[in-house]
Amino acid sequence: MKIFITGGSGLFGSKLAEIAMSKGYEVFSGYRNKVPPCGEPVRYDLLDYGSIERVIEDIRPDAIVHSAALTNVDRCEEEPTLAFRMNSLATKKISEMAKKYGIYMLYISTDYVFDGRRGYYKETDEINPINVYGFTKYVGELWVDAVGRTSVIYGAKPASGKVNFALWLINKLGSGEEVRIIDDQYITPTLNTNLAKMSLEMVEREIKGVYHLAGETRVSRYDFTVKLAEVFGFDKELIKKSKMAEMNWKAERPKDSSLNTEKVSGVLKEKPYDLMKSLKVLKKEVYSDG
Repeated sequence: MKIFITGGSGLFGSKLAEIAMSKGYEVFSGYRNKVPPCGEPVRYDLLDYGSIERVIEDIRPDAIVHSAALTNVDRCEEEPTLAFRMNSLATKKISEMAKKYGIYMLYISTDYVFDGRRGYYKETDEINPINVYGFTKYVGELWVDAVGRTSVIYGAKPASGKVNFALWLINKLGSGEEVRIIDDQYITPTLNTNLAKMSLEMVEREIKGVYHLAGETRVSRYDFTVKLAEVFGFDKELIKKSKMAEMNWKAERPKDSSLNTEKVSGVLKEKPYDLMKSLKVLKKEVYSDG
């Protein structure tokens, strides 16, 4: 199988490429600035729809996993036109090309399509984004037949020059530094390894529809941090509580955007990990990578 991953240098995309290649698949990893660590690098630009057409025509993949996006939530709020072009219109173009050549396409979306008033959302629950990022990602969903929504991806390695939430915590707590973590925002944090395996199974089986590809456990960011400290053996006294209201954010965030994963658990062999399993796998990956 030939797979084109649009966000090949990202935290999810690089792990997906690694796992897909280990199974013998031919992987093309799309990027704009940072060359991906796995797969054959393919440079293109989400803002250049002509380059999207050329890349897909040249590769003619069997499947496309579209994970590239403008994910900086505050920047999306400040530059809504840019966010719409990158997250919505680029997705439309990729979808058009996929349908033109009969290519299966999986679109990676977000828990931020929900308003966060209730939490533990099912795939059939009402969509009501409260920020530009969530809105533009939802519009992208309208163009595709297979959607995988996820939540707060984390992993053992930095990607695209960024350190993810869990790795930031490991670096800080491991150095004995105090961290302040909000305790009134709830999520279903997702280990990139688990997300990549679920996504690859979606691709292999060409599963269509909307699925929540996220961690199984609903947890506050504060409690996630406490559990991580327990698993890694860090001092929990270093963890201090703060509130969402104290954050200097440009864009409003959902208070509880946790995702219900019962639907995908009933379909895939690769199930969503619960929090303790995820953190144990993360610890193993962190230390095996040195």
